Amino acid sequence: MSLRKLLAEAALKGVTEVRAQIFGHVLNPTGQRSPHKLLRKKLIGEKVASWYPYDIKKEDPLVMGRQEHERLAKLEMLKRRGKGPPKKGQGRRAVKRNK
Repeated sequence: MSLRKLLAEAALKGVTEVRAQIFGHVLNPTGQRSPHKLLRKKLIGEKVASWYPYDIKKEDPLVMGRQEHERLAKLEMLKRRGKGPPKKGQGRRAVKRNK
């Protein structure tokens, strides 16, 4: 092997190692199977849910009341502009059926 090839190979190896370190990749030069793909996935289930504290929105009636009030205020504003939901039986499907 020539010296030029050796230097190029060493530089390429160094660049790939640094790139993996910067971007948080796992270097796998041999190509063997590894569990890193599974470990990167998001965890699901009761175990994960138990890590997080309870949701104050569901527990506190004042927070729920405020959210409901905001929702009704927004709905009222949309109705004044004529953009609210149609009355029961006057939606798009009912209009289609009557044609």
